[in-house]
Amino acid sequence: MRTMTRSEALFDEAVGLIPGGVDSPARSFNGVGGAPLFIDSAEGSTIRDVDGNGYIDYVGSYGPLILGHAHPDVVQAVQDAAAKGTSFGAPTALETELAQAVVEALPSVEMVRFVNSGTEATMSAVRLARGFTGRDKIVKFAGCYHGHVDALLAEAGSGVATHGLPATAGVPKAAVEDTLTAPYNDPDAVQGLFETFPTEIAAVIVEPVAGNMGVVPPEPEFLERLREITQRHDALLIFDEVMTGFRVAYGGAQERFDVTPDLTCFGKVIGGGLPVGAYGGRLDVMEQIAPTGPVYQAGTLSGNPLAMAAGLATLRKLQEPGVYEQLEERSEELQEGLNEAAQDAGVPMVVQRVGAMLGPFFSEHPVRNYSDAQRVDTERFARLFWGLMARGIYIAPSTYEAWFPSLAHSADDIQRTVDAAYEALKELA
Repeated sequence: MRTMTRSEALFDEAVGLIPGGVDSPARSFNGVGGAPLFIDSAEGSTIRDVDGNGYIDYVGSYGPLILGHAHPDVVQAVQDAAAKGTSFGAPTALETELAQAVVEALPSVEMVRFVNSGTEATMSAVRLARGFTGRDKIVKFAGCYHGHVDALLAEAGSGVATHGLPATAGVPKAAVEDTLTAPYNDPDAVQGLFETFPTEIAAVIVEPVAGNMGVVPPEPEFLERLREITQRHDALLIFDEVMTGFRVAYGGAQERFDVTPDLTCFGKVIGGGLPVGAYGGRLDVMEQIAPTGPVYQAGTLSGNPLAMAAGLATLRKLQEPGVYEQLEERSEELQEGLNEAAQDAGVPMVVQRVGAMLGPFFSEHPVRNYSDAQRVDTERFARLFWGLMARGIYIAPSTYEAWFPSLAHSADDIQRTVDAAYEALKELA
């Protein structure tokens, strides 16, 4: 009889205490089968489980660890901040300093409000858009996940897609009746919604690079058309840059694609991977937030000093010369290597990438929207997942999640990953 690993034993214990044994469905291995790894420690590009096994990690806390795990500057910043106190419920200079860094990085952001998660950021941005415009309806895209906000769970990606869940289970119909959905990369569908509801749509919210149905790049003119349509109808354009912010460029996807939104949502990268989020944008819009305006949003832990210190340390490193060139180079090497490995193994697979986020689809054709993503071969992905795990490579347990290379990934890490993928793909063939 095979001996149970420590991860399996811990999972058995957790199942009796935590729903599904995990505190986020994205951590569950339901999409690939088996029990999730329980992590003990991580450093650089490597994550280590409680059984002592090391893996080259491409999850990176789902994106924010651009510097890699436990970067010395970030660790030191957190330690220094913690020594002064972990939370005050009062303003600190660190909040203003990090706000200044964010405003300087993105010209579209004239003012920013810190929150505690990407979900809080999108929820608050939508509320603000409704309050500013006096309208109720929101347009989102099928397969885009904007956190577990009731109104935004309609046709969501990420864990909702992975687990095949009803998108609105437990959410009253009234909560989503003002949510309109359109196919990603289809600006004509958005135009059609505005023609149907010309004065009722408050905002369009979009992942400028979809990362929750796998990585799906925006097609040429898609984001530009969204900008033009929303401006013409006096609606706001919200970029959910929880994944892309400071990752695909220092100024996010809006810098990379040269499209200016009205509001932007950020995730944990601005806190160095600690629990934090933010939303920001035009001054006239942001001034509608309490206490200067009538739109209420609050949080006792918002602007937590540990997260602010970690975020400042991270952004300082990201401003060093050559950082994004290195990220681009490593990510391109991984994309090309995976595509070649699939071709050599005789397995139909396409690897889609924007900057330092990428992902493979078991498909003969590029994936451009949620309908395409739902047709890919998920069984083959599950087998690839375990083939990579057996060879020391850790990726998210879902074909709908992105891979996140970091500055800590070396050329050797990339080559080891490509070699492991080739061996795993040969088994699939």
